[in-house]
Amino acid sequence: MSNSTPNLSSRCAIAQFPGIYKQGPGVLAELPALLAGLRAGKALVLAGSNAWAQAGRTLAQQPGLIHLPFTGECTSAEIDRVARAAREGGHAAVVGLGGGKVIDTARAVAHCAGELLFIAAPTVASTDAPTSATTVVYQADGSFSHYLRSRNPAAVLVDTALIARAPVRFLVAGMGDALSTWFEAESCRRSGAANVCGGLATLAAGAIARLCYDTILADGSHAMSACLAQVVTPAFERVVEANTLLSGLGFESGGLASAHAVHNGLTRIPGCHGALHGEKVAFGVLVGLVLTGASSAQIREVLGFCRAVGLPVCLADLGCANPTPGELQVAAEVACASGESIHNESGGMNPARVLAALIAADRLGREFAALKPGGN
Repeated sequence: MSNSTPNLSSRCAIAQFPGIYKQGPGVLAELPALLAGLRAGKALVLAGSNAWAQAGRTLAQQPGLIHLPFTGECTSAEIDRVARAAREGGHAAVVGLGGGKVIDTARAVAHCAGELLFIAAPTVASTDAPTSATTVVYQADGSFSHYLRSRNPAAVLVDTALIARAPVRFLVAGMGDALSTWFEAESCRRSGAANVCGGLATLAAGAIARLCYDTILADGSHAMSACLAQVVTPAFERVVEANTLLSGLGFESGGLASAHAVHNGLTRIPGCHGALHGEKVAFGVLVGLVLTGASSAQIREVLGFCRAVGLPVCLADLGCANPTPGELQVAAEVACASGESIHNESGGMNPARVLAALIAADRLGREFAALKPGGN
């Protein structure tokens, strides 16, 4: 997603935030009171079967909350289906309960159904979707389609007791998404590109993006251990906040660049369809570091972190051990499509450069992983 315009010098700095962010064990139970405070008497709760099984008993008996099952993909057809239900049901708010695609769909529905209130209630810390105004819309086959900009949520409720019971893979994928935040914000700062809000980054956005990176590097392994034990610890809370709030504020108000564009390209490779968003973004970070000529020390630091927490360092880790030259070429072309965020990087970006970086990053990752367990 690129929001750059020819007249950057006249643009002011812009930052966007959700109305309320609340994080801690058990905060989902506060949803009815929150809705009452927002004067939203009737809310549609969009949730998949797993999220509803985990959290539904907290909400099922609450008057004014109507559950609608999510079909599993954030497509234009799914957004239209749920928006019709929201309009026909006379709902004042839409709640996205679950992972990133549920939350993205609920945000788009709230916008398309008539600017209803939107509340994000993540049950996993796998993406930074809950805080933002950006919806990533996919094709039915899971490939990237387009972005939709609307409004930031009126509220975000992050129940860390629920998130600690989710599979650890989701927490790790969230760290992969968060890993990109500082690098992409820095790229936008260096090039003078617009952030996702359509303006220049504030000092706060840069500081938040850097704090996001520092937090996951410092606490990522400890947070994984807590999640594996299904307990909430201070380190776990910090990483959930980094994955959700710091990364969300950092990417939106700091800007996107190569990592997310490479992610979008990777969605066109069938072998990568089983990988989570943050897993593909993490490999996109490595591709971006190669593409922009990062130092060997910086690349080793990122590779070491990825190996330590179990993030992908090569295409085989994404489920695509032997991509064809044609598949890699398509991925590079999609990453460089007109308007893509890769053009926020300094210097001209084209498919040939991205293809070379994909191949080189994959080799670097395989060589690093082969050194010894942990890649050190």
